[in-house]
Amino acid sequence: MKQILRGKDIIPASGKLGVLIPGIGAVTTTLLAGVFAARKGLARPLGSVTQTGKIRLGKRDNLQMVPINEFVPLTELNDIVFGGWDIFSDSAYQAATKANVLKPEHIEIVKKDLESVKPMAAVFNKNYVKNLEGNHIKKGKNKMDLAEQLMRDIDTFKKENGVDRLIMCWAGSTEAYIQTSKVHYSLEKFEEGLKNDDPSIPPSQIYAYAALKKNIPYINGAPHLTVDCPALMELAEKNRVSVCGKDFKTGQTLMKSIIAPGLNARLLGVSGWFSTNILGNRDGEVLDDPESFKSKEVSKLGVLDTILKPEVYPELYKDLYHKIRINYYPPRGDNKESWDNIDIFGWMDYPMQIKVNFLCRDSILAAPVMLDLILFTDLAQRAGMYGILEWLSFYFKSPMTKEGLYPENDLFVQRSKMENTLRYLMNAEPIHHTGLDYYYDMEEK
Repeated sequence: MKQILRGKDIIPASGKLGVLIPGIGAVTTTLLAGVFAARKGLARPLGSVTQTGKIRLGKRDNLQMVPINEFVPLTELNDIVFGGWDIFSDSAYQAATKANVLKPEHIEIVKKDLESVKPMAAVFNKNYVKNLEGNHIKKGKNKMDLAEQLMRDIDTFKKENGVDRLIMCWAGSTEAYIQTSKVHYSLEKFEEGLKNDDPSIPPSQIYAYAALKKNIPYINGAPHLTVDCPALMELAEKNRVSVCGKDFKTGQTLMKSIIAPGLNARLLGVSGWFSTNILGNRDGEVLDDPESFKSKEVSKLGVLDTILKPEVYPELYKDLYHKIRINYYPPRGDNKESWDNIDIFGWMDYPMQIKVNFLCRDSILAAPVMLDLILFTDLAQRAGMYGILEWLSFYFKSPMTKEGLYPENDLFVQRSKMENTLRYLMNAEPIHHTGLDYYYDMEEK
C-alpha cells in the first residue's frame, strides 16, 4: 500500500523547484511572463487555483474559506526556476514576441527574465509533427542515445541553477496519433525499442522516459500517447514518481465539462453536439495535419460519454451524434474561436437548441492550468504520492486513470475530488454536501 505523507509530515517546499518544459512556445512564454510579472507585483495570476483560489473548511455554520496556497505547502513563485527545450533557438523573450499572445508592454516589463530562459536543443522528428520545421534539434545514433542526452541536459540544468527538485511538463506540439503496441507493453521492451529506433516511440515518450529515469514527475499537456502506457507506468511505479495528463482543458472542452453536467443533472436529452474551432497559432498549424488532429479529436470526443453516461441513460444519450472540427485560420492567431450547436430535447420529447460562441485566448487559459499542475504535482511528490494523480483530472481533457476505471470529466466532481484530496493531505474533514449534519443536530436537540 502507498504511504502518503500528511500534514506536517509532507516534505517542505524548501529550496528551488526546477521546471523543465519541452516546448517554449505560446503557452509556455505566456506562463513565464505571467509568473515573472506576478513576482514583481505587476500582474495578477487570475485563473490559477493555487494562487487565487480558496478552500472551504468545516461546517457551513462556522464558515472558513482559506487561501489554498496558505492551506497546503506549495512552492512560492519566487522559488521556481524555468528551463526547457525547443526546436527553435529563440529565447523565451523572442518566442513570446513572435507568439503575439501578449501585448508588447506586458512582454517588455519582464524582458530580462524572459531573455534568461534559453532553450536547449530539442528531440524532434518531423514524422510525428509534419507541419513544423525546426533548426535546433539533437542528433543521436538512436532514441536511447537521445534520451541519454536529455538526461545529461537535466543534470546540467540542475547543477547550474542550484535546484533541489524538478518537474517536467510537456507543452510542445500535438504529435501524430499512436496507439499502444508491443513496444509499450513493458519497460524492458520499451528500452529495447529505444535502442532499435522503434517508430512507435515518439519524441514525447523519449522526454517522459528521461524524466522518469531521473525520478522527475511528468505532466503531459497534450493529447497524444506518452506516459499512458504500461512501460512508462511501470517505470513511474518502480521509481515512485508522480505522473498526470493528458491535454490541458482550456477552451471548448472546458465549456463542455461545464454545460454537459447541467443537462445530465436535469435529465435533458441530447441528440447532437456539433463543435468547430478556428485558431491561427502554432497549435492550429500543427493540427491542420490529419494525423495530429486525430490525437486531439480522440481526446475531445471522450468527454461527453463519461459525463452523460449513455449506457445508464440510453433513452437520452445513446443516439447522440458528436462531431468536432478544428480549422487553421492564421489571421486569428492565439485568439481561438469555438462554436457549439447543441440539439437537446425535454418534456414530451420537444426539441430545443443551445448555441455557444466562445471567443477565448488559448494561452491565457492554459497558462494558469500549467502553473497549478506544476505546483500540485510537486506537492504530490513531496507527499509520497506516485503513479497517476487522478485527483488532478480537473485540468485535463482526457484524464489518465488506473486500468479498469473510466475517467471523470464532470468539472464539478473533479473540483470536489481535488479539494477533498487537499483536505485529506492536511488532515481536514472532507466535505460531502449532503446537509445531513443539520438533521443529526436536530435529533440531538
